[in-house]
Amino acid sequence: MTDARLRHGRLSLALSFFVQGVTFALLVTRIPAIQDRYGISDALLPVFLAAVPVLAGVGSVVTEKLVARVRPGVVLRWAQPVVLLALLGAGAGGEVWQLGIALAAFGLSVGALDASMNMLGVSLQRAYGRSIMLGFHAAYSLGGIAGASLAWAGAHWDLSLLVSYLPVVAVLLPAALIGSRWYADADSAADADRAADIDRTDAGREGAAGAVSRPPVAFKLLLPLCLVMAFAYIGDSTVSNWSAKYLQDVLGSSEELATVPYNAYMVTTLLGRAVGDLGVRRFGPVAVVRCGSLLAGAGFAVVALASGAWMGILGFTMLGLGLCVIVPQTFAAAGRLFPASSDTAVARLNIFNYVGFLIGSPLVGALGDLWSYRGAMLVPMVMVLVTLAYAHSFGTDQDRYGGGHERPRTVDVG
Repeated sequence: MTDARLRHGRLSLALSFFVQGVTFALLVTRIPAIQDRYGISDALLPVFLAAVPVLAGVGSVVTEKLVARVRPGVVLRWAQPVVLLALLGAGAGGEVWQLGIALAAFGLSVGALDASMNMLGVSLQRAYGRSIMLGFHAAYSLGGIAGASLAWAGAHWDLSLLVSYLPVVAVLLPAALIGSRWYADADSAADADRAADIDRTDAGREGAAGAVSRPPVAFKLLLPLCLVMAFAYIGDSTVSNWSAKYLQDVLGSSEELATVPYNAYMVTTLLGRAVGDLGVRRFGPVAVVRCGSLLAGAGFAVVALASGAWMGILGFTMLGLGLCVIVPQTFAAAGRLFPASSDTAVARLNIFNYVGFLIGSPLVGALGDLWSYRGAMLVPMVMVLVTLAYAHSFGTDQDRYGGGHERPRTVDVG
């Protein structure tokens, strides 16, 4: 694969991460407006919200099967427009059943999108021979900030959901489709090269099956990374769902000040991911993940022990800097652990993204009601710190590409 194609592939994939960050933020930050538009009761709302990550998990499983026959770039090329159109559908409907269809389409397609995006990111990182995965997730964080800002503007000017969503989709949909022309699937290119060396008869049979045979992914080896992924998203969902309530109800802040923790979390997540690849290249993924876990654990401790609002904001800021490195490095570690079956490993690992999202918010809410919200913050703290016990699973930049496969070549492509 040429250096120019790698550069273009990296930029186009970063655009895809950015678009998804915008799209997801526009959905989750306007949930109250969606609830009002469709007249959904507080009792029924959690059912709709839980259905999205459940269906996303299904989408990730389906993607694992699809990429055995088509490249991840093909899946991503068609999943991203469906996600955008589903967002528009959620803003355009008027009946509850219409919202149900839109959210079902959103959930299934976002699972396929998340899995295929990270598959491409892992394969590109292998082709580069150095850490670039955090940069893609930084683009997602930047998109999330942009989407949340657009959502704030829509709420501030009392715009309908359709009016808020339509211009965004009109811009991002063609941009994503155009950008998809340059997706670069480095692993598929390598598979094609290896397949060319196989006996013609065997190659013909494999071609009829639709893919080069790949070794199975041992779930026992992948399990530590799955747990780390789930714990990281439990921490993330705790911040996104409970930071404002915690600051206002527990630490006595004003309503306006209660909006600051999540904004600070998003900004520090972006900053941490923007420079995180440099840290991985300099110190290795194990050290970066350990430092991130310790910082995130300390952040939860500060939040739990905070005596006032600004101390709580400091804790949530520490959480952003700590948690931001864990998820991208978990995907990258899965690719290193199973270099010949990285697509399968990423798809299975991605399911635990949604497991953590499903568990995190209800868990903290239940513990807060039964015990206390200060005590509830200690539970995700312990979970994040458990990552320290699994840090060795993140391997090293140099040692985890073995198993008889060629090392990735290092390219000077910026």
